Amino acid sequence: MSAVISPTAAVLIIGDEILSGRTKDTNLNTLARFLTALGIDLKEARTVGDTPDQIIDAVRTLSANHDYLFTTGGIGPTHDDITADCVAEAMGVGLPENDEALAILERRYGDELNDARRRMARIPEGGSLIANPVTDAPGFQIGNVFVMAGVPKIMTAMLDDVAPRLRVGAITHARTLKVEGVGEGDVAELLTAAADANRTLSFGSYPFGHGTVGEYGTQLVVRGRDAATLSAAVEALKEAIEVTLADRGVRVFEVQPEA
Repeated sequence: MSAVISPTAAVLIIGDEILSGRTKDTNLNTLARFLTALGIDLKEARTVGDTPDQIIDAVRTLSANHDYLFTTGGIGPTHDDITADCVAEAMGVGLPENDEALAILERRYGDELNDARRRMARIPEGGSLIANPVTDAPGFQIGNVFVMAGVPKIMTAMLDDVAPRLRVGAITHARTLKVEGVGEGDVAELLTAAADANRTLSFGSYPFGHGTVGEYGTQLVVRGRDAATLSAAVEALKEAIEVTLADRGVRVFEVQPEA
């Protein structure tokens, strides 16, 4: 039985407001968790402003290098919402008004559907709509590119329509050890040895607390696709820490991983 090859993905965050610091992006984290749960490896993320050349170049590069590209931002009704224009240019297709998208907007806005709002009915040729259950104005998919809203609540809601279109991969499992009372430097050699002995797993260390004031220590996160291999490695690492640092009185126990 051949191993499952997991698809790869990239995320492109679009908006001057992100780069200026006016708006804090949360979409990347949401997408990372969404993709990880489907066994899709998020390999790259970029943030660009509302600059056509940058958006076009990023769409071409990222969609060519990965199985999926997800963009957020720039599909609203204002003059600087240029993502649809740039994606159409990057894909070498036109950007006509889409009858299905226009009908959705007509139902939503009625007599208040002005020229600005009508811009949101422009969909690249060959694209299919991504449902927006929050404000109705759709996103779209063209090829392996999924174009979604920048507003986090809307983007998250759009994922319900995106998920069935994706090819899932092997799920990555995660286990977390919490080591109280020691810093990263105290467990670094043990972590390196564990990583060297388990090349199919990934190991990370994340300090918490500060010095000796209050609770402090290090969380060790181990990730992998084979649950049995992962479990054995975690147990071996836990034992190695307990034995090696016994004189420090450390506590080592497993906690639920944050991601």
